[in-house]
Amino acid sequence: MRDSISCDFKKTTVLKQTFIGLLKNYTDNDRLANELWTEIEKNYSSKKRHYHTLQHLENLLVQLTEVKMEIQNWETILFTLYYHDIIYNSLKSDNEDKSAEFAEKRMKQISVPVELIELCKQQILATKSHIKSTDSDTNYFTDADLSVLGKLWETYSLYCKNVRKEYSIYPDLVYNPGRKKVLHHFLSMDRIFKTDFLYNKFEIQAKQNLQKEIELLS
Repeated sequence: MRDSISCDFKKTTVLKQTFIGLLKNYTDNDRLANELWTEIEKNYSSKKRHYHTLQHLENLLVQLTEVKMEIQNWETILFTLYYHDIIYNSLKSDNEDKSAEFAEKRMKQISVPVELIELCKQQILATKSHIKSTDSDTNYFTDADLSVLGKLWETYSLYCKNVRKEYSIYPDLVYNPGRKKVLHHFLSMDRIFKTDFLYNKFEIQAKQNLQKEIELLS
């Protein structure tokens, strides 16, 4: 248990240091930077969240760091990472829109250029459908956002359980058909992952996982 807590602390520290380092490019107000981090940490640590958590952000950071040399605008990708799920309510369908608006407000607060704000908003909104974008960075981000689909079954299974917890208000009679619709949507895609790197890394396992979950839900 102690090792687990220590590991989580280290991950949170990396997330915080990366965020604070990002903000130093736009503001020298350390108090504001720490307030904005605390806000992010609080939102992603909500007791109502089981998958859309700081651990999800940490996984995204790991996946994107692997392809950092391919990213055109690393700073924008980081803003997208931290704010893409800042607003999350399993009962609502406008989480991405609200998160994009939230990101815009915070980025304006530290004088991020308008073009970067707009790109960040577009990347956040792209997580609604995860379809291929004309923007390469967006494809890397949405692929990283879906990377859990291609993890080993043990990790994927835990992800499924955590998503189910976030939708615990719904009985299986309602949840299962809705969940299967989402899974079939991904399986119907020519490619789940748009970038070659993440396609080669996760595609085969992802399709196996999705099919297995569908069978378990039947």
